[in-house]
Amino acid sequence: MKSLDKYVSDQIDALKTAGVYRHLRILYGPQTPRSVVDERDVINLSSNNYLGLATHPKLIAAAVEAVQKYGAGSGAVRTIVGTLEIHEELERKLAAFKGTEAVLVFTSGFTANQAVLGTVLEEGDLVISDALNHASIIDGVRLTKASRAIYQHNDMDDLARVLEEAKGKYKKTLIVTDGVFSMDGDIAPLDKIADLAEQYGAATMVDDAHGSGVLGDHGRGTVNHFKIAHDRWDITMGTLSKAVGVLGGYVACSHGLRELMEHKARPFLFSTSHPPAVTAAVIAAIEIMASEEGDRLHHLLWVNTNFFKDGLRKLGFDIGISSTPITPVIIGDEAKAMVFSKALFEAGVLATGIVYPTVAKDKARVRTIVTAAHTMDDLQEALDIFAKVGKSMGVV
Repeated sequence: MKSLDKYVSDQIDALKTAGVYRHLRILYGPQTPRSVVDERDVINLSSNNYLGLATHPKLIAAAVEAVQKYGAGSGAVRTIVGTLEIHEELERKLAAFKGTEAVLVFTSGFTANQAVLGTVLEEGDLVISDALNHASIIDGVRLTKASRAIYQHNDMDDLARVLEEAKGKYKKTLIVTDGVFSMDGDIAPLDKIADLAEQYGAATMVDDAHGSGVLGDHGRGTVNHFKIAHDRWDITMGTLSKAVGVLGGYVACSHGLRELMEHKARPFLFSTSHPPAVTAAVIAAIEIMASEEGDRLHHLLWVNTNFFKDGLRKLGFDIGISSTPITPVIIGDEAKAMVFSKALFEAGVLATGIVYPTVAKDKARVRTIVTAAHTMDDLQEALDIFAKVGKSMGVV
């Protein structure tokens, strides 16, 4: 056996032995609250489609119309001849929605983080990162020559300690955090981070992937949630793939930083731009989010979220510190968490098992995400299934 083949085989065997091996779930049909997954009808509690926009008729119609007008693909990178008029329209409307000077759109949230971090950080700088930041932030920082420091999760005393120790030692300092943490569903205290940044002359960045569409007025995000003036917050990254319901990422920032990224951000320089259908569908989503309909969907998301969280608590499940639609059901043992997820699926609920290295080894869980598209009947049935499976496995 070739050395690479042996390595791959050994690694897969180790995953199976640990009880954390999994296969890719196949979705048959659209991303809806009740979906057909692996040919089984289930209540879908694993989708990031927070507002139900992925199947909204206005988004579908906009995508079809754009294909007919512009074709299937854009045909080039933005800096050559891949910037369509609708790309610029999207960025104007998204900047207006976010309340920032400018926005630059990328093909994914992952690459958006790499792009902006690679643009603003260089040798002689310091980036200070929350201990539980998303992998895309971690990888983006690793690709730079900046020095790195970690502060304990959401611990402002520890952040102040790091800032004090770094004072006067670096050309510039950037504090970066998730807005909503994707595994625990808790929120970063951006207001306190902004205060510390001003005190120490640091720049600020938030990855708002799970905050956009979820927090703030009409889902404008975590900065809006804390009512922070945008001249007090430097960089907001977000996705177009979750609450927005389509695909991509963006950086909301100053005109100057957008211009600099156009010249230096490698994911922007070397990636073909969004297809017309994607771009038009995102425009339609932003228009809906800013409207009365968007406000209604945002309100419904939180009604459903609070109902489901209260139900899980009353059943006796450990849902950790979540305060958003991301609600973990913490099991602890990795193999047991995967068995629990499988049992839920067989009973009619899709709630994905999450284990190390995504979370700590003693914090394995199934992660649930409630959307505005779920009905109360969907959520009550899911709670009944959680109760039955939880009792049968001794979880509650």
